[in-house]
Amino acid sequence: MKKLTAKSPTLAYTRVKPATNALFIAIFVILSLLCFLPALLVLIVSFSSESSIATVGYSFFPQEWSLDAYKYMFTQGGYIGRAFLNSIFITCVGTFLGLALCSTMGFALSRSNYKFKGFFTWFIFIPMLFNGGLVSSYMINAQVLHMKDTYWALIFPELCSSFYIIIMRTFFKTTVPDAVIESAQIDGASQIRIFVQIVLPISLPVLATIGLFYTFAFWNDWQLAKYYLSSNVQELFPLQYVLISLENNIEFLSRNKQFMHGVVNTIPAETVRMAMVMVAVVPIACSYPFFQKYFVSGLTVGAVKG
Repeated sequence: MKKLTAKSPTLAYTRVKPATNALFIAIFVILSLLCFLPALLVLIVSFSSESSIATVGYSFFPQEWSLDAYKYMFTQGGYIGRAFLNSIFITCVGTFLGLALCSTMGFALSRSNYKFKGFFTWFIFIPMLFNGGLVSSYMINAQVLHMKDTYWALIFPELCSSFYIIIMRTFFKTTVPDAVIESAQIDGASQIRIFVQIVLPISLPVLATIGLFYTFAFWNDWQLAKYYLSSNVQELFPLQYVLISLENNIEFLSRNKQFMHGVVNTIPAETVRMAMVMVAVVPIACSYPFFQKYFVSGLTVGAVKG
């Protein structure tokens, strides 16, 4: 292979000028700040006092710092703590089962020798355009499958996604070499063993991406709890639903504070909203690096040798 030197034409075309490099750095810094500053403002406001917000509004430089919002959250620790554990359980189980279902179905549809792949591809694609709606979904999940007031009501409706299955199918079809599958079949490996020991290790990028989408969806979901959980099963409430309920209660008290003297004044209504945001965002933000390290792994370079 020809070595690139300082006078090499290839190196001259690929080299970035210092001015262009500085411009790109400045653009990325600005974009990063646009994404980071709102989160920083929420964090600062959550540590501000109610009097500071009433005086200067939401500011990066509050007049007074306070922990009242987090103290109030701590008083609801048992309620919020249980909901936090529920959300962790729902997110972990839902993400694992969702990946298992979507990856296995996507792999089956990606195989050219699967004779029903055309039928099931259309069977999966049609719900992306048309669906039965909320009423029929509720009737099936609550009355037919009897999942009302159970953890499954918060997991099962979001397990299978037509969009994720199609992404999986496309990835397996374009990335997993047929020669690898054929060589494993010649060696006598079953389809399950091929999928688990060969396909999954080289499919970590798509699994991490879809897994991250599933994690966000299950962690941030509160509508399923509103549809399928009754008020007498508070031990099943997920975190997002609990935080929304607390916020609605605080808003109700604030609107009717003229009738509730001395009650509303003890609740930091503005700052506690920001504290709730931080409680909901920080755990899911910490999970992102776990998925990120797999985005560049699992490459099939060198898997097939000529």
